[in-house]
Amino acid sequence: MKQSWKPGTMIYPLPAVLVSCGSVPERYNLITVAWTGTVCTNPAMCYISIRPERYSYDIIKEEMQFTINLTTEDMARATDWCGVKSGRDFDKWKETGLTPVAGQQVTCPYVEEAPLSIECKVKEIIPLGSHHMFLAEVVNVLADERYLDPESGAFDLGSARLLNYSHGFYYKQGDKIGRFGWTVQKKKKKK
Repeated sequence: MKQSWKPGTMIYPLPAVLVSCGSVPERYNLITVAWTGTVCTNPAMCYISIRPERYSYDIIKEEMQFTINLTTEDMARATDWCGVKSGRDFDKWKETGLTPVAGQQVTCPYVEEAPLSIECKVKEIIPLGSHHMFLAEVVNVLADERYLDPESGAFDLGSARLLNYSHGFYYKQGDKIGRFGWTVQKKKKKK
């Protein structure tokens, strides 16, 4: 039997990402975001949702760009710290030891330590209540070569030990159980 609860956002787990913003070093900032996801494949689009009172909100709203940086188990402490401290009071890059690198298609930096950085340009800001959604087009994806298979050139994001967020807690990504479509894949005949 299931209990009935008040409406809430219980869609977990979510990626715990660091969103970087700011077009000049004096404005560079990081914000931890779990309200993020894919919106469209073609054109490639995603979103982040941020409370208007957060320091990064005004930076992103003014510059209309940001970079989503996936995080790893090794980045867990920095990811949490950036979510509870404000860029108004701290240089989050300095405090966490993360490295800002100049963006390629946007003027905000990306996090060098991230396995994947997704450069985005905001198309629309949608006020939703407690959070405003920044709907954005992906203009570039930067993949860390450490996660490229030397033979096939395929990106192995699973080996990055990605960080997930679930109802107030962080988790490292678990074991792979299958590939998209594996339940209907025809079995290879033995020779």
